[in-house]
Amino acid sequence: MNENPGYANVRFPPPVLALFHVIAALLLDRLIPIPAVMPGLVLWLGIFLVLAGLSIGFLGVRQLTSAHTTIDPHSPVSRLVTNGPYRFSRNPIYLGFTGILIGLPLALGTYWGLILSPLFVLLIGYLVIQHEESYLGRRFGEMYDTYKNQVRRWV
Repeated sequence: MNENPGYANVRFPPPVLALFHVIAALLLDRLIPIPAVMPGLVLWLGIFLVLAGLSIGFLGVRQLTSAHTTIDPHSPVSRLVTNGPYRFSRNPIYLGFTGILIGLPLALGTYWGLILSPLFVLLIGYLVIQHEESYLGRRFGEMYDTYKNQVRRWV
């Protein structure tokens, strides 16, 4: 297997990781329910996080597509995008996923999305971001290193 391909060589699709997390949170709620404290507030916080996550993720995707580069980690990128939401986070799409993964279960009355979110952050870091950053470092060299030193991975 080529360990140095012309793309990020991500082995697990990020949307699948996100979907797995939501399903796990909802299944755990069925098996081990945690009663919501202040359910009205939890519902609105969940809705806010879902909307914020969708917005941040959409802006990240839009910035990549308007720069005419790919969002697919199995395709080569044409340019390094450092504007829009990428000025504040190197991974706004994954930040958006995280907001949705916490918010959707909260909106449905369970804390399991919040409880499982550190696992999601670890998995996306290990299975996805590590490979993407390695590829971007090879592809853009010093320009990517400078960007990495100026912009945090998450926020």
